[in-house]
Amino acid sequence: MGKQILITGTNSYVGTSFKQYIEKKNGNMPLEDRWHVTFVSVRNSEWKKMDFSKYDTILHVAAIVHQKEQPEMEALYYAVNTKLTEELADKAKAERVRQFVFLSTMSVYGMTMGQITEETECTPITFYGKSKLAAERYLCEQRSDTFKVAVIRPPMIYGKACTGNYASLEKLAGKIPVFPRVSNERSMIYIENLCEFLYRIIRGDADGIYCPQNSQYVNTSDMVARIAESYGRSIWLVPGFEWIIGKLTGRVNIFSKVFGSLTYDRKLSFQEEMGEYEVVDFLESIKKSKEIEYE
Repeated sequence: MGKQILITGTNSYVGTSFKQYIEKKNGNMPLEDRWHVTFVSVRNSEWKKMDFSKYDTILHVAAIVHQKEQPEMEALYYAVNTKLTEELADKAKAERVRQFVFLSTMSVYGMTMGQITEETECTPITFYGKSKLAAERYLCEQRSDTFKVAVIRPPMIYGKACTGNYASLEKLAGKIPVFPRVSNERSMIYIENLCEFLYRIIRGDADGIYCPQNSQYVNTSDMVARIAESYGRSIWLVPGFEWIIGKLTGRVNIFSKVFGSLTYDRKLSFQEEMGEYEVVDFLESIKKSKEIEYE
């Protein structure tokens, strides 16, 4: 049987990518088994007039994401990331939607370096992380036998047309001849792997908290070199800078994000019931993420 899925947020990277991923899967399915994906804007209150009862799953990806947080923005983060989520979940539950999937964040842990395990407590330090965690806690309180809640805490998401740190690294790899060689490890997830994971979450009416990631940790230096290679360029990875970077990492936020190590324990990410959701390996994901054309 096919599924009816409603995605919040009309221009989100994850939502748009997921719809495209499902459309490809639909091409290999009989008509009666195809999934139908619909978007709804939540920028105003028009969504409150919709009939949610015809949907099997609400995939809630709309959010205020990382920006330069200012004190006056706190209310906005909680209004969008927390209050809106609560209102959507209340409506979904009242109208007997079977499953609510919430795209949360690794930021709920409040860590900039280290490894996150099953024992790691959530102590967010940003408005973004705090507002997402508040929404998570409300959603978990709404769980029932007839209302499944799946909370997804992805690490950095990358892929073609993505924004953020990966896009910055891609631009850098297209211009510089040298880059420091560091031995860090970071959990990341390629967009198609995330889409396959979401597909499995929805297909199985999953309920719980999930931390998906690629099967291997990513080294920043290797990633930059591989990006350059995908454009037919080469970068010299220069050793000997680890002591300088080590001093700056932890003190300067951008150095922590680029050169620090931050990973999920693999036990958090590869539950038996999910199966193998990595459909694109690391090297292939870099090639498929190519976005910029250089002269």
